Amino acid sequence: MFRHFHSTSRVLGVAFILTLGSCVSLRAQDRMPPIPADKLTEAQRTATAEFRAARNADPNGPFGVLLRVPDLMTLGFKWREHVQFRSVLDQRLTEFAILIAARQWTQQYEWNAHYPAALKAGLKPEIVAAVAEGRLPAHMADDEEVLYDFCSELHRNQSVSDATYARALAKFGESGIVEAASIEGYYTLLAMVMNAARTPLPAGAKAPLAAFPR
Repeated sequence: MFRHFHSTSRVLGVAFILTLGSCVSLRAQDRMPPIPADKLTEAQRTATAEFRAARNADPNGPFGVLLRVPDLMTLGFKWREHVQFRSVLDQRLTEFAILIAARQWTQQYEWNAHYPAALKAGLKPEIVAAVAEGRLPAHMADDEEVLYDFCSELHRNQSVSDATYARALAKFGESGIVEAASIEGYYTLLAMVMNAARTPLPAGAKAPLAAFPR
């Protein structure tokens, strides 16, 4: 009888492990993979063609997810072009702000896409590493420190203190404040969309960010 119970327990244990493994696999899968060309609606085909003309590629990453609502994908891509080419902040600060949002949401795709751009734009590797590890970066330039405080406080408190606002206003002006807040909002939007869809990294890429303890 004991032997039968022990055997049954082993079977149930194996079944539990297999079930748990399948659940983990299910949780990790891409919920919104690329839509096959023959499944696109007319609006999705139009949005895809516009994206392809601008980027010489099909919608990928957050835009592949947003394609489920073509108008949102088109609007989102236009916003991305503004950030890339017409940001009020210089490219170093723009990419720094993007990394802050990506780290806030532990958004692997976003970080993987932008940390090389941040380094290329002149952000110091040790600053990038500190943000990735959730630490306050040391030896930031004055404008980097002002931006970091503004963006971090906005995420943490959902507001900005008078002192932090005054420093940001003196350094960047009202247009710079709007740009910085908008970058955090836009890349938070993309992070939320991709986190919900479990958008995977490009093939061969390894997750660059560790999860924060919860």
